[in-house]
Amino acid sequence: MTLNGWLQVALFCALLMLLTKPLGGYMTRVFAGERTPLSPVLRPVERGLYWISGVDEAEEQHWLSYAIAMLAFSFAGFVVLYALQRLQAVLPLNPGHLEAVTPDLAFNTSVSFVTNTNWQSYVPETTMSYLVQMAGLTVHNFVSAATGIALALALIRGFSRRSAKTVGNFWVDMTRGTLYVLLPISILAALVMIWQGVPQNLSAYTDVTTLEGGRQLIAQGPVASQEAIKMLGTNGGGFFNANSAHPFENPTALTNLLQMVLIFSIGAALTNVFGRMVGDQRQGWAIFAVMGLLFLAGTGVVYWSEAAGNPLLAHLPLGHLAGNMEGKEVRFGIANSALFSTITTDASCGAVNAMIDSLTPLGGMIPMINIMLGEIIFGGVGSGLYGMLLFVIVAMFVAGLMVGRTPEYLGKKLEAKEVKMAMLAILILPLSILGFTALAVVIQPGLSALSNAGPHGFSEALYAYVSATGNNGSAFAGLSANTPFWNSTLGIAMFIGRFLMIVPMLAIAGSLAAKKIVPASLGTFPTHGGLFVGLTIGVILITGGLTFLPALALGPIVEHLSMLSGSTF
Repeated sequence: MTLNGWLQVALFCALLMLLTKPLGGYMTRVFAGERTPLSPVLRPVERGLYWISGVDEAEEQHWLSYAIAMLAFSFAGFVVLYALQRLQAVLPLNPGHLEAVTPDLAFNTSVSFVTNTNWQSYVPETTMSYLVQMAGLTVHNFVSAATGIALALALIRGFSRRSAKTVGNFWVDMTRGTLYVLLPISILAALVMIWQGVPQNLSAYTDVTTLEGGRQLIAQGPVASQEAIKMLGTNGGGFFNANSAHPFENPTALTNLLQMVLIFSIGAALTNVFGRMVGDQRQGWAIFAVMGLLFLAGTGVVYWSEAAGNPLLAHLPLGHLAGNMEGKEVRFGIANSALFSTITTDASCGAVNAMIDSLTPLGGMIPMINIMLGEIIFGGVGSGLYGMLLFVIVAMFVAGLMVGRTPEYLGKKLEAKEVKMAMLAILILPLSILGFTALAVVIQPGLSALSNAGPHGFSEALYAYVSATGNNGSAFAGLSANTPFWNSTLGIAMFIGRFLMIVPMLAIAGSLAAKKIVPASLGTFPTHGGLFVGLTIGVILITGGLTFLPALALGPIVEHLSMLSGSTF
């Protein structure tokens, strides 16, 4: 570890903190329907969209209607994206003359992008045409992210409203999120990336002759437009197989910093939106503090582990100084690779600028744990906040048990229904992760895709279902997942991780919105100080530790111990 490396981490943290409050204030005004600097241009467009689709922006929805609208929109998006892939060979904007995507892969990819996972069991530049990339994948990068923001707003309204029967209007929330937040920022980010050398064209691939006399086909296309929203929307699906390690996706130190800031920006700003909407910005900063401390702890472990490297190589010249550079780009180095890997797994963003499969055992374990905890450390756009608030409900329940009074949060009594729904949403994740992993490591269709033996092979399978269920999309790249078994089971895991968590969460939002605000008393647990932050972190770590420690012991932990004793896998 170096001073320069820590300064780069500090620069990222400073930029994130400076961005959180102004972006949070802007988003609060957007979703309250107030005038913003972009209103003169975008308000007529917004009204036109409501008129075309028959939406009354003044009419709000019950939580169940909100959920049905979200599910119906997601299903329609799945069908359209599946059709685009299956008809790819006969559709335009296909300069590479790519064939139709196979049924199982089209299913997997459609579920992946609808659920904001962006898991890719394929090589993008040799599988997807420009039309599918733009009209299919990039569009879903926008709308799946906007859906996550809308869902977080519904839960926030549950806490902020009293005696209400509605939690907002899904169509209005999604439209405003796309039009006023995601689109303007993505346009600016894409222009910066084009300036830095990221391609944005519809040209055919370039056929060149290498210095050795060989033939190489250099892929290009509308990269910058997809790159910007894949980061901002915490999607992560790359235009190229190497993702953000590819020089066309992430050419410079500036684009690398920009991408990391984009990944966390909306998730961090939503904590400020939460504080503003419940009438106490300290509540939002307390949530920010929980996320920030967990982020810094994870970053420190990954950076330390990668800087220490593999002790088996210490005998090589300067081996004790080099750290672990396997799978990393020289232009980013260990510090930026460790930071990027932590950020992308704290958020539900599968983008990588270094191969997670090549990290040391402990360096690879932290990204896995980040997702196992539900990607609540800033997290996906929207999903990070509502996932964190589910843990807050559990933490307040524990606090209530300790002092012998009915738990409450922000003046809302947390009764049996809210706690049960919160636990149901939280327990959905380990059920899918551990169940599918157990199946994959005992049957031949699952084992045949693993490229490593022993604990590292187990980690490959475990990480795949962790990533799919957590709607992350990154992978231990040694896994050959483009098979009917893996495409099908990973697709089901993505569906479970997204929608079976959302429905209980919306039920909580509806229940809380209908309640009255209870005035604070001397016995009210303060939820904006250090005690609340510590309790919430403790509940998160204990829940994750008790659930996933046995699986981690079979994978990265035993691999680390084996490495110290001289064995590798």
